[in-house]
Amino acid sequence: MSGPAGGPRLSIATACLSGTLEDKLAAAAAAGFHGVELFESDLIASPWSPSRVRQECARRGLTIDVYQPFRDFEAVPPDTLRANLRRAERKLDLLERLGAGTLLLCSSESTESVDDDELAADQLAELAERAGRRGLRIAYEALAWGRHVNTYAHAWRIVRRADHAALGLCLDSFHVLSRGEDPAGIRVVPGAKVFHLQLADAPRLKMDVVQWSRHHRLFPGLGSFDLTAFVGHVVSTGYPGPLSLEVFNDIYRQADPRHAAIDGMRSLLALQESVTAARRPPPPRAPVPPPGLPPAPRLGGHVFTELAVDEVSGPVVARTLAAVGFARTGQHRSKPVQLWQQGDARILLNFAPQRTIVPGTAVICAVGVESDDPAGSAQRADRLLAPVLPRVRLPQEADLSSVAAPDGTAVFFCRSGADAGGWPADFAATGDRARDDGLVTRTDHIALTESVDDFDQVSLFYTSVLGLRSGPTTELAAPFGLLRSRSATNAERTFRITLNTAPLRRGSWSPGIPSPQHVAFASDDVIASARAMRDLGAPVLSIPDNYYDDLDARLAPPPDLLAALREHSILYDSDEEGEYLHFYTEMLGSRLFFEVVQRVGGYGGYGAASSAPVRMAAHRHRRLQGLRDTAGRPDGRAHDYSLAHLTALSLSPPELVEAAADAGYRYVGVRLTRVTPQEPHYPLATDPALMRTTKVRLAATGVEVLDIELARLGPHEDPRDFQRFLEAGAELGARHVITQLPDPDRNRKVDRFAQLCELARPLGLTVHLEFPSWTETPDLGEATRVLRAADQPNAGMLIDLLHFARSGSSVADLRELPAEWFHFAHVCDAPAGVPPTNEELIHTARFERLYPGEGGIDLDGILAALPPGLTYALEIPRAQLVAQIGAKEHARMAIAAARRRLEDVPAAA
Repeated sequence: MSGPAGGPRLSIATACLSGTLEDKLAAAAAAGFHGVELFESDLIASPWSPSRVRQECARRGLTIDVYQPFRDFEAVPPDTLRANLRRAERKLDLLERLGAGTLLLCSSESTESVDDDELAADQLAELAERAGRRGLRIAYEALAWGRHVNTYAHAWRIVRRADHAALGLCLDSFHVLSRGEDPAGIRVVPGAKVFHLQLADAPRLKMDVVQWSRHHRLFPGLGSFDLTAFVGHVVSTGYPGPLSLEVFNDIYRQADPRHAAIDGMRSLLALQESVTAARRPPPPRAPVPPPGLPPAPRLGGHVFTELAVDEVSGPVVARTLAAVGFARTGQHRSKPVQLWQQGDARILLNFAPQRTIVPGTAVICAVGVESDDPAGSAQRADRLLAPVLPRVRLPQEADLSSVAAPDGTAVFFCRSGADAGGWPADFAATGDRARDDGLVTRTDHIALTESVDDFDQVSLFYTSVLGLRSGPTTELAAPFGLLRSRSATNAERTFRITLNTAPLRRGSWSPGIPSPQHVAFASDDVIASARAMRDLGAPVLSIPDNYYDDLDARLAPPPDLLAALREHSILYDSDEEGEYLHFYTEMLGSRLFFEVVQRVGGYGGYGAASSAPVRMAAHRHRRLQGLRDTAGRPDGRAHDYSLAHLTALSLSPPELVEAAADAGYRYVGVRLTRVTPQEPHYPLATDPALMRTTKVRLAATGVEVLDIELARLGPHEDPRDFQRFLEAGAELGARHVITQLPDPDRNRKVDRFAQLCELARPLGLTVHLEFPSWTETPDLGEATRVLRAADQPNAGMLIDLLHFARSGSSVADLRELPAEWFHFAHVCDAPAGVPPTNEELIHTARFERLYPGEGGIDLDGILAALPPGLTYALEIPRAQLVAQIGAKEHARMAIAAARRRLEDVPAAA
């Protein structure tokens, strides 16, 4: 049963994969498997007849190596045996129609079975006799939770006692290793009596073995079992059969079966490679032939880390790189890519449009790694089904081999040596020289966050394709839930990568930092680096004093060292191998940050278990502080921004909060009432689930509700009807209420406005009157008369730049009004001309406003007449643009345009 290349056949159980039987067979064949273990449940659910299944497998180049499971057969009373034999005959009939040669029989879990080896052997022999007459075989497997037979040694005793040529063992690595059995005893079993070998890895867990087996198995190389030794023991018997995967895992069984099958194939090829390496020089008896897998060339260090940035995130990252001592030493000759360097650490900033990332963010999109043989690394990746990336380059530019990791990160293989394959020549020198004073010497590691669905797949990619060594999987309790982490490194520990995931993410609460990533730079003296980088203006993340008090209690570092660590927000860990000192920057946008580390001695980890939770809490604290801190902002901005709901009315309130957080708004305005029959309505006041979800997203992101709208008080509206509307606003934490008064009767609208203010006052809300030019309160003058007549302490006025301009209101009059009336302004632009009809006015206001600076409104004059420091609420509905780019991108573009145009508007004299 050899594979096409002379190695063992590689097989996968259909239970490993998601989908229908057709999906599973297609995925197994595409991944290069030679055969499958067909599970009974997959066959039962298939519309194909057994003979059709046989044909479909053959058409795809697959054999059916095993049909399973057959349960609860042996050591039972005569009546039960007769029923079991009848059941078995039907299954043997089925095997013949399927073209399968082996039926997998699990040791009995039945309460009818007895602990009698002789009886079990006799009954198994009878079954084997019936199978043998058909040219079929029975593979007997000891389940780790079998009622009486739960070890491979016990199963072997029964098989040996039965002494039938058609009866042999199925050895499953999970059932053997989960019980802590010594697999060396397998060597006494003749290879001809091992009918099938099933392989699965698993983490070490203290739980019911059935649940462990059915939910937590892993592909080889991802768990704690020594499968290299296990397979070595099995093949030493002369076992000639397939290496087959039987992995029950809830994540794999929900994943794309094509990806899971590829992962399975990678894991088996890597396992073969490790078994072969462990058995050199091979003994004369049945070695595992090499898998036809090119060996992994020796890898050196990090050559570069490439960051995808845009016009928003790029300058932020560039400023931080300069502040941690990097110099911009090169500009790519044909692409919008900058080279930043310090020592041997290199960062590429790629400003090319990236469709795969959220605008305004910076993410790690590629890594360059030294390889003694880049072509060999690429060949190995290709054999392991890693997609080779096409690369557009000019004829004179370096030709670098690259492949895609499952998360989309590109991995470039660069030749070892000073020029790393010549790629630096693709960059024109800027004249800036890189520092070489040891602030940063090289890249120590990169850290990526994966979804729980991709975590194992990405881990397997780096260990199998790159040949890295996987570290243990660790779990830690973080502020926002459980984190799981796994590292991988080359033999010399010069190339390191850590992967993280949140395995139990539930609900909508999250820290507001989706999938954080960071690049860690090595330093010869991290304390000196921290001091120098602060002097350069680096945004070093502040660590609370409580951490250092605890550090003193736990590890008692020397007082002078502890004082320096505290002063510079440096974290510390030590073990028997050495010490680790490290500090972080603040978040650079929403996902990326930098770390600077110093390894002393042979320390090989990534900091104490407490460091990640401390860092996460500090990042969140700094983010919330940054949202609220106007005066001390390093960018000098004097205004907060709010995302008015009309700007992105297609977004539900939770989505609006997310969009605001992603784009950098401090506030949102939420529309609680439907203004037109055509617009979407989000009934927060009457939908508890929507209210709960919105509040969770507000708490998680730190975004706040600035205002709620719209209380329109016409001739027939009663202010008391808005009581629940006001209460919902207060529940959301809103500060202000927007109202309009489309009522021709001044006395009535003054009374009703005053009544609305009185209803809102106990809830801590101010009521701001807006004056669209097409309503019966059409301009600044009429709105002023209403506010003076109502004379309410929580009354205010909302200046909407469009309505102000269209109404012909006076900037001079605006300048004379009380400052306490104004708390925020609706900001937008529009063409200078006033549309001649109300219909056109309304259409522009609701669908066709412009970003600040694109139209003819006197932005500077109107805003300068308002009190300084007001929040700018961007109300810029642009229906056609939103249809093209989406509401979230529109919200991001709106705040970017507003900041460009408005930050230099002078304050009122």
